[in-house]
Formats: sequence, structure tokens, C-alpha cells
Amino acid sequence: MARCPHRSIVPSTALTFSSREQHRVWLASQAALPVGFRVGTTRFAFTPVEVPKPAKMTLTLIALDQPTADFAAMFTKNAFPGAPIITGRRRLAEPRLGAILVNNKISNVCAPGGVETSERLCAETAAALGLKPTEVLQSSTGVIGWRLPVDAMSAELPKAVAALAPGSILPAAEGIVTTDLYPKIRRASVGAGSIVGIAKGAGMIEPNMATMLVYVLTDLAVPRDALRAMLARTVDRTFNCMSIDSDTSTSDSIALLSSGRIPCPDLAAFEAALLQVCADLTEDVARNGEGVRHVMRVTITGAPREKIARAIAKSVVNAPLFKCAVAGNDPNVGRLLQAIGKWVGANDAALDLSRTRATLGGITIVENGTFVLDPTKEDALVAHLKAAELYASAPPQDGVFSPPIDYPPHERCVEIAVDLGLGSASATVLGADLTHEYVSENADYRS
Repeated sequence: MARCPHRSIVPSTALTFSSREQHRVWLASQAALPVGFRVGTTRFAFTPVEVPKPAKMTLTLIALDQPTADFAAMFTKNAFPGAPIITGRRRLAEPRLGAILVNNKISNVCAPGGVETSERLCAETAAALGLKPTEVLQSSTGVIGWRLPVDAMSAELPKAVAALAPGSILPAAEGIVTTDLYPKIRRASVGAGSIVGIAKGAGMIEPNMATMLVYVLTDLAVPRDALRAMLARTVDRTFNCMSIDSDTSTSDSIALLSSGRIPCPDLAAFEAALLQVCADLTEDVARNGEGVRHVMRVTITGAPREKIARAIAKSVVNAPLFKCAVAGNDPNVGRLLQAIGKWVGANDAALDLSRTRATLGGITIVENGTFVLDPTKEDALVAHLKAAELYASAPPQDGVFSPPIDYPPHERCVEIAVDLGLGSASATVLGADLTHEYVSENADYRS
């Protein structure tokens, strides 16, 4: 498993992959569905109403053998939520959930008739599966503002139903992606049962509840109230401790479903395993961010309160100049200190930073608020940045930057640690660099 973004979790050995094929073999080894679940997908071509050019969409269906009362979900706090968020919040009050329908390409946010479209898709999915419409959760991700091709989706839905099969969650992990370079799957075992999670997310990521789309399935019997409390605690410690570009999506959703087929021997062990799965998915999402060549792990210790530690860490990972320096393997650590001081000066100027100590890659760069740098350290800092790089930037082809890989070659991070010397609170946040590829991807996202 990947190293995870919370200090209380003991990191395990980081994975390395030499090829896409090796990574796919590993994904398949993680993909066994928990008992009581099936997945099916179908892909089709359509033409968006707003931009008449050919496009493709994948419908992904996750279905339980029997509807469950034991489910949890959390959604974005963005004040312009997608229609599936509106319908999803309603589902939390329902007695049971039996299926999730996901589409990529279009996010159904503030589109005309969006809520009605979402409810129609739920009703048609329910009819095909013998469920009530309120027993279906619908999710959408992709371009904001466009209308879903609901008639085409309805016509294709029977193919997703016909494709439903137990065995592997990999088709669903592949089906929900948009600009992701590769699918993401993580699993953990508790007694005779398992927890398996998938995620999509590459851009517009500073979660304020979860991240983009995440689905976690388990066959372990955990009551609804316990699931919901565990999910809230887990999200706060994992997905909410990540920022790729400081933008909170209108479609962020995470759902946790239990088929209840296997007794859970230990609720505390279940929560620990859930935390590990979500921590690993968090790091996977950060590493798979649009244009990301370096993942940054920023740990702030010695803070007077955890809230302050987390805010300073996010200030660092979201600082454009520091992100650019990391992208260029340039240890311009003055930009790091600037990001810390910027937040403190604007939010809690009374904090005394004179005892601050900072390291990058384990190399001390600040002692008692003063830089301690020399040519030898400069070389070592460059080496650390280069070792954490996922791939080297390549010249654009026909004006477009394209990542040369579609798998994660390693799970190393740019490791940044800052001790403020002001208390006992701490926080760790994951972030990423700011690259030519990120700008190119988002400049051409719809074209």
C-alpha cells in the first residue's frame, strides 16, 4: 500500500512499477469485489448539445445483490452543487440503497432540468434492477454546465445492467475516470471480509468533504450509524488533507456501502482498515492529478492547534510560486517560507515564528527562523526533488503537453517538514507541483 497522509498511520513500503503492464497486474490483484456486489459498464458515443462535436461517455453501474440499510455518503460543500449531489443528499434519509449509477464526461451541474434528469436516471436504473427509485444513487463527473444526453443514456443503460458481474471492481475503476491517467483501486482485509475502494479525480481538487468520486464497498456487517460516523472521521483525516489546485469540485462525492454478508469481528479494526484504504486512495488521487510530476507531503508540527497546522500545510501546497519551483526541481525554499509567513501574517499575526525549524527531504534548511543553506545542501535538495519526480517534462507535441506515462512508476514524495515550536498539534497535507502539463490540460479541457 501507499504511504498515507496522516501521521497516525504507520506508512508501509512504497510500491514501484516498471511498466503499465506491471501496474495493471497489481491493480487486478487488488480488484476482487466483496461478497454481495456486482459491477457493469458500457461506453457510447454522443454529441453534447452545447458543443456539437463527437464525445464518448461511460456508464458504470455498481449493484448490490440485495439492497442494504447500511450505507453512508458525503458530498461537496461547494455552494453550486451538481444535481446528483442534490439527489444524493436526499438518499441519506432513505431506508435502503441498492445501486449506484455513475457517468463521466458531463457533471450535470446547474444544467437545465438537471435534478429531473438525475431522478429519471435513478428511476430507470431502479426499474431495470427491481428496486425503488429512491434506492439508487446517481453520480456524474466531467464538464460543468452541459446537459446530460439523457435519452442516449437511457438507451444504453440496459447494456450496463446486462454486463453486471461479480468478481472484479476493475471495470468500474476504469469506467469512472475522466482525465485520470490510470484507474485507482485499494483494498484491505478484516477477518474473513474485505474493504475495496475506487476513486477518480485529477483536477479541481481541494476536497471539502471527500474527493471527486470515491466508492468504497465492504461485505463486513457494520451498522449504518457506525458507518456514517467512521466515514466522517476518515474523510477528515484523508481526503480533506489534500489539495491539488485549491479548487473544490461541484461534484465531490464519497459513498460507503456494506452488503452485510460477513460478520465484522472488530469495529475498531474495520475503521482502521477503512482509514488505510482511504489514505491510500488519497495519495493515489494526488499522484494521478492533472499534469502532476511531483507529489508533496507537507507535515506541520509544533502548532498551537491542529486547525492552524492544517491551514499552514495547505498554504504551502497551494502556493503557486513554490509549486512551480518544485516542478522545475529548483529548491527555491524562500518560496516555502513565504507561504508559511503569508498565512500566519494574514490569519494569526501574533504567532512567533522565531523557533521555526524546517527540512526538505530530511535536509535541514531553517533553524530558529533562519536559513541554514550551503552548496552541498543545494545539491542534495535538487537530488531529492529529482528522485521524487514521476516523469521528466517533455516538449509539447503540436502545442500540447502529454505525460509520457500512464502508470505510477513510484510512490515517492517531496517530503517537507516544518516544526513551528509553538505547541503539540500537527497535520499532514498532500499536494502537487504546478506544471506546463497542468496548464495545457486545463486550457484545452473541453476542446
